[in-house]
Amino acid sequence: MTSTGQALRARITNGPTAWFGGAQDALSALLVDQSELDGIFSTGFGISAALLGQPDMELYTLSENVATVNRMANVVKKPIFVDADTGYGGVLNVARTVREFEKAGAAALQLEDQISPKRCPAATTSSTLVSLDDALARIKAALDARTDPDLLIVARTDAVDPSEALDRAARYAEAGADLIQPISRTFDRYEQLVQLRETCGRRLSLQLMAGTWMTALTREQIESVAAFASYPIASLLTTVHTVQANLAELARRRSGDFANLPFEQTTMAAFKKLIGWHELEARQAHYETGGAH
Repeated sequence: MTSTGQALRARITNGPTAWFGGAQDALSALLVDQSELDGIFSTGFGISAALLGQPDMELYTLSENVATVNRMANVVKKPIFVDADTGYGGVLNVARTVREFEKAGAAALQLEDQISPKRCPAATTSSTLVSLDDALARIKAALDARTDPDLLIVARTDAVDPSEALDRAARYAEAGADLIQPISRTFDRYEQLVQLRETCGRRLSLQLMAGTWMTALTREQIESVAAFASYPIASLLTTVHTVQANLAELARRRSGDFANLPFEQTTMAAFKKLIGWHELEARQAHYETGGAH
């Protein structure tokens, strides 16, 4: 029987692109799992916001990130692609990071080449990278730490200079990284992504966010270069916008009237179905009424 990890590894070579929806907690992961997308991307940007209410500046710890991913893994069936940030320290920490996420249920994880603590490139104007040698050491430590050979290691480069990004990508692939992930601000057209793939000899992992040039890419263009395509913060930003709008209207009304809110609420019946209420209730009744005997 093929495991989730084996299926995902087979897919990155020449299979169809895997499309991931971003999740910041178990509930958002469950929503992605029940969608038509192929897997869950555990966004560090979202986890920091949901867990701490603070920016993605590596304020949350490895243990907090692993615990979040493990809670996701407990309720989903689709593969989880983990944002492992910088690996949380030196090469020994990177090795432990890989092992912990592997045990938590990750099918793939990305490691970036920023210094620690990192700054999310989606929200900051500049990032500082570790040396090429140190970045390669992280990748090699991650690869050696795997006990599951199907766990995918995605090497992300935050280099903003295109030539440096191309060079780093080629070296990361040479070191054994399974996929290469650029940040959106490094390049500004599809042809450069084609060049990146050709230079490193690996399919890419792309993160698609509103407000970036990548929104102009067609599905065909994305799938021609990428094994992974993720919407890392779409669910997070959708949630924030929706909740803010409804709360603002309720604050204006200050009554028991829920009609015609800016965004319709999910019904209680639909929500209970989403989270498996009836299945757990039936299981509980099975044991409490002696059904286990």
